[in-house]
Amino acid sequence: MGEAVEEEASEEQAAEEAPEQAAAEEEGDPLAAPADVAAPPADAEKTESGLASKVLKEGTGTEHPTATSTVRAHYTGWTTDGEMFDSSVKRGQPLTMPLNRVIAGWTEGVQLMVEGEKRRFWIPQDLAYKGAPGAPAGMLVFDVELIEIVE
Repeated sequence: MGEAVEEEASEEQAAEEAPEQAAAEEEGDPLAAPADVAAPPADAEKTESGLASKVLKEGTGTEHPTATSTVRAHYTGWTTDGEMFDSSVKRGQPLTMPLNRVIAGWTEGVQLMVEGEKRRFWIPQDLAYKGAPGAPAGMLVFDVELIEIVE
């Protein structure tokens, strides 16, 4: 009987936590792993390279950066099991970087964006860190907000 009580308590706890996690995502908690972190949804845009993306917030800009543009952006990155591995949002400081000095998935993906846009990217390993030691492996998921095309 003790096991049944523990199982019931565990189920109740899980039921209580699930709405909290869903609420955090709905409220836009930028650090919470998105529900679709494991794989891109059917309505995600896909490029020939294997990059998938979905617009989360429309931008206000009209121009797209080029592969050599320097941009200022906020981002959060997760592995497909939901582990956050990096976030400019958490640090409270957007990143300014030239697009030709980041992973290939970022170079390709951010060129699809306009200023003010927020997009989720599913970046295959061959467009990410390619198995480099110390870097997250496998497909990576990034939420990126393009704040400004600097140059």
